Formats: sequence, C-alpha cells, structure tokens
Amino acid sequence: MTKLYLVRHGKAAAAWDTDYNPGLDDTGHAEAEKTAHILAPLGPLEIVSSPLARTRQTATPLADLWGVSIKIEKRVGEIPSPEKGLRERGKWLIDLMGQEWSTLPQDLHMWRMDVVEALLALDRETVVFSHLIAINAAVGAATGDDRVVSFRPGNASVTVLEEKNGTLGLIQRGSQGETELL
Repeated sequence: MTKLYLVRHGKAAAAWDTDYNPGLDDTGHAEAEKTAHILAPLGPLEIVSSPLARTRQTATPLADLWGVSIKIEKRVGEIPSPEKGLRERGKWLIDLMGQEWSTLPQDLHMWRMDVVEALLALDRETVVFSHLIAINAAVGAATGDDRVVSFRPGNASVTVLEEKNGTLGLIQRGSQGETELL
C-alpha cells in the first residue's frame, strides 16, 4: 500500500483562456509555502510534478524544505485541449467539466488512463503536484465516479490516495475552494 499526496497547484497568475502556461501569482506562492509547511513533517518523500510552471512553482518550497529534487512527469499534467485559441480553450474546459468520461472522445480516455497509470507506477509514498482535472481523473478512478469533475480541490489543497494491489483508493479529498476558471 502506497500513499500518494496529490496537491493542486497554487493560484495561477492567469486563467486558462489568457495564458497557456502561467506561473503563480503572489497568492499562489503563499499557498505553496503554506502547503509545504503542512506536508513537511511527512518527509522527505519523493516529489513528482506536472511540467507546467504553476505546478513546479507550487512544488518548489516543499522540495527546498526537504532538500530533494522535483521529478517531472508529463502524464500528471493538464488535460490536453483540442482548441487552438485561448478563448476557445476556456469555453471548451467549462463545457468539459460538466460531462462524464464515458461520453468523451477516445483521446481523453487515454489521457485519463495515463494519469492513473502514472500514479500507479509510483512505488513509494510520493507528493504529486498536478491540476484540477487530473486530480479528478484519479479520484474518479479510485471511486468509480464517471464525472469529469466530482469535486473542486482548492488551490494548493492535498488529496490523499493509496495504491493497493494495482488500484487506486481514496483516503481523503482535498479541501474544496472556489476555482477561478476564466
């Protein structure tokens, strides 16, 4: 049994419809520091992050406290958008959040499977810095919930899963917050 601590990135400096890869704003940096101090007594543990700036910046304070490096894992990154323009991308995301995985195209099923497989491949207690939809994909797989979004983890919140016998189980959802989408 392996515990996995999934941390949603801190508050980004820009929304999905204005920037493809924003870093954190001042609030997001403060959230990252707070979460690092909350998680500090657990480690040092392995740290894995999505390659995007906001997740790497959220992971950095904890990595610094523990004196460990951050391993980048693209499979826990943000869901790929078929939309090329930022405005269309924001609209697509809002629509997606109200859907169920079973109604979505095959490429999104594969992305969800990649998220789950990346988590199942972790063989020790790990802190994973990721995104709202990816965390929901993992929680949905753990609970059998087909909704794309079954809860809205707040920025820098911690959701705890466990890997047991090749499957994910939910221990605790992260605190929910008001998620700014656009």
